[in-house]
Amino acid sequence: MSNTDLQTARHSLSHIMAQAVQELFPGTRLGIGPAIENGFYYDFESDHKFVPEDLKAIEAKMKEIIKAKQPFACKNMPKAEAVKFFSDKGEHFKVELINELEDGSISVYTNGDFVDLCKGPHVEHTGKINNFKLTHIAGAYWKGDEKRPMLQRIYGLAFETKDKLNEYIKQQEEAAKRDHRKLGIELDLFSISEDIGPGLILMHPKGGMLRKVVEDWIRDENIKHGYDLVYSPHIARLHLWQKSGHANFYSENMFQPIEVDDQQYQLKPMNCPFHIAIYESHLRSYRDLPVRLAELGTVYRYERSGVVHGLLRVRGFTQDDAHIFCTPEQMNGEIEDCFNFAMLVMKTFGFEKFSVELSTWDETKPENYTGGKKDWEEAQNALESVLKKNNVPFTVHAGEAAFYGPKIDIKVMDAIGRYWQLSTIQFDFNLPQKFELEYVSPEGRKRPLMVHRALLGSIERFLGVLIEHYAGLFPLWLAPVQVKLLTLTDDQFDFAKDVVKQMKLAGLRAELDSRPEKLGLKIREAHVEKIPYSIVIGAKEAENKTLTLRLRSGKNVEGLSVGDVIAKLKEEADTKSLKPLFE
Repeated sequence: MSNTDLQTARHSLSHIMAQAVQELFPGTRLGIGPAIENGFYYDFESDHKFVPEDLKAIEAKMKEIIKAKQPFACKNMPKAEAVKFFSDKGEHFKVELINELEDGSISVYTNGDFVDLCKGPHVEHTGKINNFKLTHIAGAYWKGDEKRPMLQRIYGLAFETKDKLNEYIKQQEEAAKRDHRKLGIELDLFSISEDIGPGLILMHPKGGMLRKVVEDWIRDENIKHGYDLVYSPHIARLHLWQKSGHANFYSENMFQPIEVDDQQYQLKPMNCPFHIAIYESHLRSYRDLPVRLAELGTVYRYERSGVVHGLLRVRGFTQDDAHIFCTPEQMNGEIEDCFNFAMLVMKTFGFEKFSVELSTWDETKPENYTGGKKDWEEAQNALESVLKKNNVPFTVHAGEAAFYGPKIDIKVMDAIGRYWQLSTIQFDFNLPQKFELEYVSPEGRKRPLMVHRALLGSIERFLGVLIEHYAGLFPLWLAPVQVKLLTLTDDQFDFAKDVVKQMKLAGLRAELDSRPEKLGLKIREAHVEKIPYSIVIGAKEAENKTLTLRLRSGKNVEGLSVGDVIAKLKEEADTKSLKPLFE
């Protein structure tokens, strides 16, 4: 089955589900029901509050409709007739959609007694469909607008074969265990407060330590790769965003301006205009280029409350942002260096597989972009040539570029086969023009080219991906607490305290659990906290000044000297090993 045929089957299933729902729950009104990645959904307005138990009944009714092999038939209606038809049925959402269409013929599809507004296509008849499962219910605002009615959305999965369906269901079950929101609470990493607002993250001490380790690594690597670290404000006059073009092309993702001293200011959605201002702070020579400015800069973007999602989609986040100002002759080399830097990120953090996408402009809609056709073609060719030179397979996504330039996106595969957007390398010929950037060359003043580059993406989102990739079982170098010492009685307290002190002086993140609790309880709690190493100290260990090391696997290594343990753990952490050295 081709991807097109599969999408057709998934969309047909959404109609079958809507038909089943209306037969089981008369009076239910229909929203929309598209095919989506891995399945389908339909939005309903109903006096009945759907519960998970309803899904079995709806599935059973869908199987009856499938068994009946009802043909899908297309019918065209004049617009006025279509409005009247759906009005008479009480389908006010369909009427709204029809009124938004151009005058003329309106297509509807029927199967059995069910009729739906639809442009198609569909399978020949309902009996052509198999291998589906309804999964869950969620709320969804009509047209994604929180000011419109909240509908009930039922999701379903559909695949070519039963084996692929079952494989995906197993993956989703594993994903639920790895959900970073669940693990974030269990491991005390972060929280979201209703008093503070959706999409705004509170990093707890352990989450703060994890974040520090990641940020320290990227800052150090930026310096090694020739970047200068900069810092910029969280807010600027609206005029800056009007000049950059963000106020025109990106306004729906920006918070409303605020007024200060009769001037309008804007929370920054991007760092680039600030880095441009730093570049502009004095005249540059061609000998100064490339200028590479890097910042862990916190930005603010308006996301609808219905789409914010844990750490993965937030309203305030920190980008590992960088901007490179260079000559045309340096451009391909800089893009290649960015790509190789991105490969280092993936290797270091344990991502072994990835895919690459090249997003280009839609030349049929030049009004959506800044810059001319020649500029876009040259920029796209520059990105493409680097990928081809490095023999990197990639797919082209026409029309997916940002308004100011084409980009390379790198998506990494996690431990259970899901892809996540990670690094972005973006060409920009527009902002240097808008801000009239210059450098002095032997031939006179020239305009630099500009590359936007984010390797981790947003720090918050990257942490969410890491949590799910490792299921909270971080390698030693990333673990917020690397080792926990567990005493059997108070008699071992002094020795254990001294070992913790030595470990901390060596740069290890160690904690002591000296509570008067049973050792079994302490071991279980350390296991639940996913501590890489626990060290059990009883009377024998305190007397011999030795340690018993317990791995997360449950394996015990006895009779180790304090110095050997510290040296081995330091080696494992400093080399950023992804596997325990004691196994």
